[in-house]
Amino acid sequence: MSNKVVIAGGTGFVGQYLSEKLTGAGYHVKIISRNDLHITWHDEDRIVEALEGSDLLINLAGKSVNCRYHDRNKKDILESRTTTTEILGKALKACSNPPGLWINSSTATIYRHAEDRPMTEYDGDIGSGFSVEVAKEWERSFFSFDLPNTRQAALRIAIVLGSGGGVMIPYKNLVKFGLGGIQGPGTQMFSWIHIEDLYRIILFIHEREELTGVFNCSSPKPITNRELMSVLRAKMNKKIGLPSPGWMLGIGAVFIRTETELILKSRWVIPERLLNEGFTFSFPTISEALDEVLKSR
Repeated sequence: MSNKVVIAGGTGFVGQYLSEKLTGAGYHVKIISRNDLHITWHDEDRIVEALEGSDLLINLAGKSVNCRYHDRNKKDILESRTTTTEILGKALKACSNPPGLWINSSTATIYRHAEDRPMTEYDGDIGSGFSVEVAKEWERSFFSFDLPNTRQAALRIAIVLGSGGGVMIPYKNLVKFGLGGIQGPGTQMFSWIHIEDLYRIILFIHEREELTGVFNCSSPKPITNRELMSVLRAKMNKKIGLPSPGWMLGIGAVFIRTETELILKSRWVIPERLLNEGFTFSFPTISEALDEVLKSR
């Protein structure tokens, strides 16, 4: 077994965390990104060289969806996922000694807006719309490769919570300035995962050599938006939080160049496969997760 791990798209919030954790665990981490300080996407020979003899490939590459969905951004969001996945798949096929596991990012947004029941890998309903089509194409590209020596696992990742960045920064600012009430109706489900549990899931799948396919990566205890904001206000000792109705979010989204779907879509996702396989979460509840995330604020 090699001690080399390749992380594609490893410069973002999640990628940096995984890189630091894996390095601390004794792995030699190689990064593929658009940054010239790393292996770049156009250098196919160096990508193959990095993958050769490595133990694990983790692909997180993709333009952030925190933007306006106009035609240019839609094109970039889709192609930044499918093109990079295809580059990696072709590079793996060119390896004499490829990694034994390829983990590819996907998204829990692939499921429909759900307030009636939770979505699992077995009975979840795939949704519709731009974000869902991106997720479907991403997974189609990933699973289109026949790699007899490399296991493949797609992680349908929920909203990632961690102290180093991600959604916690804007959420904390909302509460800090008295705007930490419900967003929209407040009944929409918020599926989330602590970044440490995401790291542990990757190790779990790596160690269990029989595991392949799709995995929901989310806490087993999703909550409503109303519950999220209530717990966050309590943790930050803020009694008052003004609500943000849907029309206000729509106006605000234009000014900060994002989409209301990121807040208003009800993501009710359960990690049934991981639970059935015996994975235990270090941060199963939002209270435990926020205690850790906010401890250094």
